[in-house]
Amino acid sequence: MTDVSGKRILLGITGGIAAYKAAELVRLFVKAGADVQVVMTEAACRFVTPVTMQGLSGKPVFTDMWDTRVPDGMGHIELSRDRDVIVIAPATTDFLAKLADGYGNDLLSALCLARRAPLAVAPAMNVEMWQNAATQRNVARLRADGVVFIGPVEGDHADREGGMGRMVEPEDIFSEVAAMLGPKALAGKKVLVTAGPTYEPVDAVRGITNLSSGKMGYAVAQAAAEAGAAVMLVSGQTALPTPAGVERIDVTTAREMHAAVMARVEKSDVFIAVAAVADYHAADPKAQKMKRGNGRISIELEPNPDILAEVAALAKPPFCVGFAAESEDVEANARAKRQKKNIPLIAANRAQDAFGKDTNALTLIDAHGEHRLASAPKIVLARQLIEHITKMLPRH
Repeated sequence: MTDVSGKRILLGITGGIAAYKAAELVRLFVKAGADVQVVMTEAACRFVTPVTMQGLSGKPVFTDMWDTRVPDGMGHIELSRDRDVIVIAPATTDFLAKLADGYGNDLLSALCLARRAPLAVAPAMNVEMWQNAATQRNVARLRADGVVFIGPVEGDHADREGGMGRMVEPEDIFSEVAAMLGPKALAGKKVLVTAGPTYEPVDAVRGITNLSSGKMGYAVAQAAAEAGAAVMLVSGQTALPTPAGVERIDVTTAREMHAAVMARVEKSDVFIAVAAVADYHAADPKAQKMKRGNGRISIELEPNPDILAEVAALAKPPFCVGFAAESEDVEANARAKRQKKNIPLIAANRAQDAFGKDTNALTLIDAHGEHRLASAPKIVLARQLIEHITKMLPRH
C-alpha cells in the first residue's frame, strides 16, 4: 500500500515552522516515482524558499494567484485538474479556518475550493491553538466535508511547549497518502467492524466498563474504507470522529452491540471484532442510584453473549477476525482464543501497551503461523492488518 509511482500529487505548504519538513516529504514522493506540484502561501515562503521546493520537485513552484506562467490566468483551476490528490503539509490553524469557512483569497485556498481531487491535511500548530474551541469546530466541519486529517500527534514543539499539535513525520504522511491512492483491494466487499468499550449499568449513575478508547477499531474501519470496502462500524461510547465514508452505529452495552452486529452480519463479507466487549453485565441493575452503606455489597453478574463466537458459528459466516488484548502470555492466550472461537485470524497485543494510546504493536496469528507487526501508529497497523486480510480472503 506504499506505491505512489506515477501518481500526481499537489503539495500545498502553509506558513508554519513545520514547513521545513515539507522538503523531506517532497523528496520521499519524488523518490517513489510521484509527480509533485508544489504550491506555497506567502507565509510559507518566510520559512522555506520556492527555490528549495523547485529543486526537490523538478517543477516550478507557484505562490501567486496571478502568476503569468499559467496561460489562461486561472492557476486555481489549472494546477489541480490533473492531480490525484491534494495534500496540505503543514496545515496551519489559519488555513484550516479558511477551508472550513470557504475562503479563497490566495492561490492555495482558492485551489482547494475549486478542487475535484480528494484533500488531505496534516495540521501543525501550538497545543493551545489545536485545542482552541474554534479550531476544533473547524476540524469537525472539515471532517464532515470529507477532508482527510493526517495527525496531528503529541510531541515536542518548536516553541518548546509539548502536547497535541505536532505535525506527523514526513514518512507517516507519505504512508497515509500512499494508502489513499493505493489499490482498492476490498472494492465490492462489505466489512463490519466493532470498536470501543461497552458499558454495563449497575445503577442509574454507575457501570462496568474498560479503558478502551476505540482508536484501533476506528483505524481498522478507516483502513478498510481506504481499501474500497463498504464499512459499517458498530461503536461503543467514544468521542472519536467517524472515519470518512464509514457508516456508524452507536451502542452502549454488550447486548446492544450483539443485536447491532447480528442484524447486519449476514450481509457482510468480513467481520472484524476489535471492540473491548464486557464479558458480564449486572443481573439486576438498579433504576436509582444505590446509596452508600456501612458494609460490603455484592453485585451478581451474568454473562454477555460472545459476539465473535456466535458470528463464527453461523452456517455461512463472514471471514472473521478477532482481537486479543491480553495482559500476560499474549501470544499463547491469543492462539487459544483463535482455536476456541474457530476463526481464521486473530490480532494479539498487550492491553496495557495499547488502551488509550496512539501506537500499538500487533501479532497476527493464523493457520500459517505468527506475523509480528512492529510498534507503529494504529492507522499504520490497521492498514497492515487489512492488507493481510485481503491476502487471506481468496484462500478463505
